[in-house]
Amino acid sequence: MTFWQLGLHLFNFLLPALALAIFMPLAGRWVMGSGRASLGRRMGVHVLSGLAVLVTGLWLHGQDGKMSTYIALLLVAATAEWLMQRGWASK
Repeated sequence: MTFWQLGLHLFNFLLPALALAIFMPLAGRWVMGSGRASLGRRMGVHVLSGLAVLVTGLWLHGQDGKMSTYIALLLVAATAEWLMQRGWASK
């Protein structure tokens, strides 16, 4: 495997977490309004939590791309956005 192929594999492994990190804060702002946390902070939390879910799924299943990992990724991202937006507080 060349260095270029390794980079492409790593990028494709991280791409679901990066995509959610971009779109979840924007969707959270659209659905629940602007929260106290800045957009950059929320994106950072989503990247780190998404990466943790993807690595955990790889470790548990022995391969990446399992649907259960992607479901867990979506649930963790939605929960993190709800927590950062303080979804339990009435506005």
